[in-house]
Amino acid sequence: MNLVTRSAHHAGEVVGRVLGRAAAVIVGFVMIVLGVGMTATIVMLPAGIVTLLLGVLVFIGGIFAPQDRSEA
Repeated sequence: MNLVTRSAHHAGEVVGRVLGRAAAVIVGFVMIVLGVGMTATIVMLPAGIVTLLLGVLVFIGGIFAPQDRSEA
């Protein structure tokens, strides 16, 4: 592999990791907002609580996900 190919491969790995984490953080935040909105109505309270807690888990998971450094 030449230098340009190695650099492009490394840059692609970094972008892939960052986009995956960013997507998890954004989806988690949207679920938190939806959960809070649904808990405002008494009819949607159970579904809102579940959505809120799942959103918190996805959000925290996106922030604190372990780095997968499996270089061979």
